[in-house]
Amino acid sequence: MCPGLSAYKHFRVMPLLAFAFQPCGARLACMLRWIFLFCLLPVPALAQSPVLQDHHLSYAPRSAAELASAESRTTPTVDFSGPEPGENVPAGGATTPRSQDDRVFSAPSANLSQDREVDFKLGRALFHRPWSPAQGLSTPSDGLGPLFNARSCVACHIRDGRGHPPHNGDATSFLLKIAKTGENTGPDPVYGHQLQDLSVQGHAPEFKLRVTYKEFPVTLADGQTIKLRQPKYHVDQLGFGPLDKKTVISPRIAPQMIGLGLLEAIPVEDIVANADPLDADHNGISGRPQVVFSQEFNAPMLGRFGHKAAAATIKSQSAAAFANDIGISTPLHPQGWGDCTAAQNECRAASHGNSAVDGGTEISTEGLRFVTHYARNLGVPARPDAGAASILLGKKVFYKSGCSACHHPKFVTHKLPDQPELSARLIWPYTDMLLHDMGEGLADDFPEGVATGREWRTPPLWGIGLTQQVSGHNQLLHDGRARSLLEAILWHSGEAETAKRKVVSMSSAQRRALIAFLNSL
Repeated sequence: MCPGLSAYKHFRVMPLLAFAFQPCGARLACMLRWIFLFCLLPVPALAQSPVLQDHHLSYAPRSAAELASAESRTTPTVDFSGPEPGENVPAGGATTPRSQDDRVFSAPSANLSQDREVDFKLGRALFHRPWSPAQGLSTPSDGLGPLFNARSCVACHIRDGRGHPPHNGDATSFLLKIAKTGENTGPDPVYGHQLQDLSVQGHAPEFKLRVTYKEFPVTLADGQTIKLRQPKYHVDQLGFGPLDKKTVISPRIAPQMIGLGLLEAIPVEDIVANADPLDADHNGISGRPQVVFSQEFNAPMLGRFGHKAAAATIKSQSAAAFANDIGISTPLHPQGWGDCTAAQNECRAASHGNSAVDGGTEISTEGLRFVTHYARNLGVPARPDAGAASILLGKKVFYKSGCSACHHPKFVTHKLPDQPELSARLIWPYTDMLLHDMGEGLADDFPEGVATGREWRTPPLWGIGLTQQVSGHNQLLHDGRARSLLEAILWHSGEAETAKRKVVSMSSAQRRALIAFLNSL
């Protein structure tokens, strides 16, 4: 292990030094990425404090008493005899009813004011809009593509829930991110940031995707055998020639949308406080923060969103999805051609919908604000059975197995005068928002920000038990390879190896209780 700052766990992140907290073998590649990143920073930015800040929020400082209260309320419990205060409402006052229909993820924050709910509905209309090609016209609804993966946001985020892996030729809510590795890390010089399998008339799609699976058994301590499936991705019919030899592929499923505004409202210092990149407490867990350069704020920021936390804000994540997934321009990505590169001349020369009506882009500043507001305020459903005996037993198993070391149960959000529905809420997302090495089995060799090819952001667990109800399947992990919660757990390795082994060695009753607890979240 390379030497570093032993007090890092209580240290506010210095992004330029982030590479120093990695194993020695990974430091050179990370250092090169940081040199590339900070070459983008203007000189005045480098002269400022390197402490990460929540530039995206207008928040009021917390008093000493409020800080002490937040720390007390978020300390992991050791008492499993009953539910904790507020555990049945995981989003506080923003918590929505746990309905039995497939729209349970689509309700707005329960405490959203009437006028802010109007903005929510306007955002929903844009989120659901099926975009059409420009075809030389100049109406605000034009602008799809020319290359794209889906025609709308909701086509990927099924009923605001998870997407699914390719099935019977349908890969709508699944995509392949690509990046060139080596000395000049960045987008593929020909294909850009991701591969698009759809196109408007007159343009060829970039590829066709096939997925095959190879199964292998894992035997549990009680004799039960679980078959895991290892996916292999076949990229066929590449329309612009072969990928660069140094280009790597990362398969991604669209994640669920609930509670994003609450995750965005967690104070950066509270997230960083849980980082332990040198494993100073010797528990085998060494999570570290993702740090990305924010084009939106012209500064390095904590990465929060996406499978590797490559986006700092909901707005930037939404704008990138519009550009790369649908080919729709926004003020953050104003190019009308979406993800087409300079090597794709005909694609860049195609008609687009950039219009003075929308400030020169296909979605205006106001339209992007509505979509961002919608994504911020998709409510988290209640947990009516949090106090059931079987659920409490499963919760105890979850904690005692070490799962809560990464899936941090709770936070208190910033005080937000302009977003009262998200302000000062005790929330239960079960994520630490940090990057963790998940082992070779889940590795994609895809560098993103400071994340290596083996690192992933801990995904929130709230709502995971409603995946079948909302999305019509139980296919989990970043690429949908796991067909159940137990399969997803058995894929864990790296920093989660010890916790996984404890699950493997459990009795059948303990595993059932653990799964029941997860399904209750």
